[in-house]
Amino acid sequence: MVMVTPKEFEVLVADRPLRIETGKLANQANGAVVVRYGETVVLVTACMSPTPREGVDFFPLTVDFEERLYAAGKIPGSYWRREGRPTPEAILWARLTDRPIRPLFFKGLRNDVQVVTTTLSVDMENLPDILSIVGASAALCISDIPFEKPVGAVRVGYINGQFVINPTVSEQAYSSLDLVVAGTRDAVVMVEAGAREVPEEVIVEAIRFGHQALQPIIDIQEEIIRAAGKPKSVPELLVVPEEVLRAVAEFVGDRLVEAAYVGEKTAREKALENLLREVNEQFTGIYDPVHIQMAFEARLKEVVRRRILDENIRPDGRGPRDIRPISAEVSVLPRTHGSGLFTRGQTQVLSTVTLGSLSEMRELDWIGPEEFKRFMHHYNFPPYSTGEVRRMGAPSRREIGHGALVERALQAVIPSEEEFPYTIRVVSEVLSSNGSTSMASVCGSTLALMDAGVPIKAPVAGIAMGLVMGEDGRYAILTDIQGIEDALGDMDFKVAGTAQGVTALQMDIKIAGLTYDILKEALDQARDARLYILSRMHETISEVRPELSKYAPRMYKIQIDPDKIRNVIGPGGKTIRGITEKTKTTIDIHDDGTVIIGATNAENAQKAIEMIEALTRDVQVGAVYTGRVTRILPFGAFVEILPGKEGLVHISELAETRVNRVEDVVKVGDEVTVMVTEIDRLGRINLSRRAVLTGQPPRPRPPAPRAGGPPRERGAARRPGGERRGPAPGERRPTGTRPEGRTGPRMPREAS
Repeated sequence: MVMVTPKEFEVLVADRPLRIETGKLANQANGAVVVRYGETVVLVTACMSPTPREGVDFFPLTVDFEERLYAAGKIPGSYWRREGRPTPEAILWARLTDRPIRPLFFKGLRNDVQVVTTTLSVDMENLPDILSIVGASAALCISDIPFEKPVGAVRVGYINGQFVINPTVSEQAYSSLDLVVAGTRDAVVMVEAGAREVPEEVIVEAIRFGHQALQPIIDIQEEIIRAAGKPKSVPELLVVPEEVLRAVAEFVGDRLVEAAYVGEKTAREKALENLLREVNEQFTGIYDPVHIQMAFEARLKEVVRRRILDENIRPDGRGPRDIRPISAEVSVLPRTHGSGLFTRGQTQVLSTVTLGSLSEMRELDWIGPEEFKRFMHHYNFPPYSTGEVRRMGAPSRREIGHGALVERALQAVIPSEEEFPYTIRVVSEVLSSNGSTSMASVCGSTLALMDAGVPIKAPVAGIAMGLVMGEDGRYAILTDIQGIEDALGDMDFKVAGTAQGVTALQMDIKIAGLTYDILKEALDQARDARLYILSRMHETISEVRPELSKYAPRMYKIQIDPDKIRNVIGPGGKTIRGITEKTKTTIDIHDDGTVIIGATNAENAQKAIEMIEALTRDVQVGAVYTGRVTRILPFGAFVEILPGKEGLVHISELAETRVNRVEDVVKVGDEVTVMVTEIDRLGRINLSRRAVLTGQPPRPRPPAPRAGGPPRERGAARRPGGERRGPAPGERRPTGTRPEGRTGPRMPREAS
């Protein structure tokens, strides 16, 4: 193993040092760096296989984010108490790292490349996602892996009308924008954002501000390359020979244009598949099958892009700004709490809403500061949505990413817990896919939320924008892209928002970067499309339903004394479990004494409320209660007048006349009505049944007679004859003496 001298580089970003170290850890990787910001530390490594993967026509890049809970001082909550499959948050951070670096590898690279980010320390104020992007770029740049140029990344907040670079977690609570910008020296390569209805012009300025702020990160990486960079290797790149390109182009001729411009997706794919079969039959045995496939795809891309740029005609005949036909429905399912069906062209999504109690929030087992998630959106992409057959299993990274994007788009309009004390789960099922299913999920989920009666602040719609960039500088921005335009275009720019502004956006590109002018034009064009879609949704449902579904639980809020919470919970939760089982309700208790009861009908809720109030109510002298006899002793009966609270009915207070035996009047389990006559200084409750029967106050009872005269002093034990046994209060027994009556040898003082 070659020893490498450790080197450390530092740059100020947002007045805090960003440190990148190399040569100390993981030196067998092609490239490895440690990135520190505050007390958050990540290790990022990059490795490449020595030989290309055979028989593939794509670049096999894998990015993994290894979330180690020890970094945040936590022990995993799983049975084995160790990390298992990646959490959704780790998958999202891996995707965030993947997107800006993927376009910058050498074209034609077919060697397996793996980038791994491992969290070593997290300070709960500086999240590791930005450091992962910077570390991946630095590790690739100093390695021998063919990677074009450094990438920098920053987070941009918008607090009190001012842009803030890399706001801390606590500062983000006051920010109306959470924008991640990644870029090279000259252009933006990736944008991801959640926002609270921020105008498009602010978004553009935030991107510009972030791109300027990441330039020092580019500077320090260039310095690292000069100091520690390795010469780039020259792997075998997959390049299609010109001869194959010309032969395939001549063979398909105008037939490729005819096949590519069949309007309906399934028919178009069938026509292209048949034409490709002819090409393979013509050239199999003459050229490499992979080269034939790539030449066909290259010619298809050239034909479609040229016609868009030259004639403004897209594969389905639309113009650049045209949106496919839209239809929307609500209440399509009878038993769900809310449902919405949104169709745009051949893309169709069914979204449903389920409401639950706050106890059903998702508990987060991750390295971030949040512990629970109250609003969740899940996205499913089954194989039948594209007419395919494939194995179904756990959600893919793409499904988790799309679900999170929709969740982020809707989060800005979800009511607070105080306004709407429910856990909210929305599920979007993609029934048919031909581009922009995530943005269709935004629309379908909005319809379902409104149908469920969730008081969202405003409807949200989404649109996917595309881009075709010509070599001569011409470009076309496409509204509502479909699958073939996503595959053959240069950009997938998803924008979601209300009529007032943007709530989420995500941009993936396949070229080296975009200019601000193109970004601004794309955002403006997306806004026009979003307003049109919102108008169509408004025609289906114009406002949130005034009432929840009859199948949805109702939440009732009461307030109790915080000191009485333990009475409701009971030992080991026994009491609260008993209430929920008896009343078929859910109960959530907050530290301030707020109790939220969830029930599907008012009767069960009222039962639970009465039981809770009984547990927390104070017993009042003079009040009358109906309770159950729990114990019988010779001198009286104990009656439970409130849950967990008993009082004694003395034998003299059991009836209007003299009672010889308690059992002559009551038995265990009997229900009796009694009056509270006294609560002594020890909290013991005295009751009277006679006072209720006669309507007269209870008879005063003299204290029980004690042998030897008046009641003894507190602390002075007496013998049966009245003689005091032991010292009086404050009196000390002489050292070495022992009480009278005790036998046996006196133990030494040390031993006793």
